[in-house]
Amino acid sequence: MSGQMNIVTASLLSKNFGDLQAVDRVSFDIKQGECFGFLGPNGAGKTTVMRTIHCFIPPSSGTVTVFGMDVTASPSEIKARIGVMPQDNNLDPDFTVLENLIVYARYFDIKKKEASRKASELLKFVELTEKADVNIKALSGGMQRRLVLARSLMNNPELLILDEPTTGLDPHSRRSVWDSLNQLKFNGTTLILTTHYMEEAEKLCDRVAIMSSGKIITIDTPQNLMQMHGGNLEHVYLKLAGRGLDA
Repeated sequence: MSGQMNIVTASLLSKNFGDLQAVDRVSFDIKQGECFGFLGPNGAGKTTVMRTIHCFIPPSSGTVTVFGMDVTASPSEIKARIGVMPQDNNLDPDFTVLENLIVYARYFDIKKKEASRKASELLKFVELTEKADVNIKALSGGMQRRLVLARSLMNNPELLILDEPTTGLDPHSRRSVWDSLNQLKFNGTTLILTTHYMEEAEKLCDRVAIMSSGKIITIDTPQNLMQMHGGNLEHVYLKLAGRGLDA
């Protein structure tokens, strides 16, 4: 992986909200084609880092580049090449499954014929083809998460950002999402995720950054961390972060 180019590079990134320092001088790089995870309790700064990467909020200090472009100087160019799967199922309740995808494609100036083709392809990918004409209110939570994943892929992103992609899902639905994400990684998409599920990080991530109080404690592969500290990744996390996952 050392020979691969950096898709994301952060140098001394800080983000303040008034008197609160949400992110405190963190530096990291994310390689092309890897799955990189941010782990930490609520309030550790994970989501703030992710939102900075996808140009939702600017850094207070330090720099973040994505595809070699600065997030403050080239947000439109970066956003065109990124997909974002937010923590919430913010689908449009007035539309069917298929319509949610086709309408979203307008943000990327995708022609309707191409949007329809892509939407059908993605519904097959997330195993929702039979639900294409169903209103999203009729979908289970797991189906809605898979639809949010499909929507985040409408613009063929080179980088996919996933904020708690499987929160609230039953084990079967969670593994279905994992299978989809592993397939994307196999096809060369770079993935960045936050998760409270340590098993998820073990299964998906090539490297993880463990965060606490806005700082990065360590960055390494799950395998190296488990070998170094003993036990599974949850044991490592609790040892290094020093408090519970939902603290």
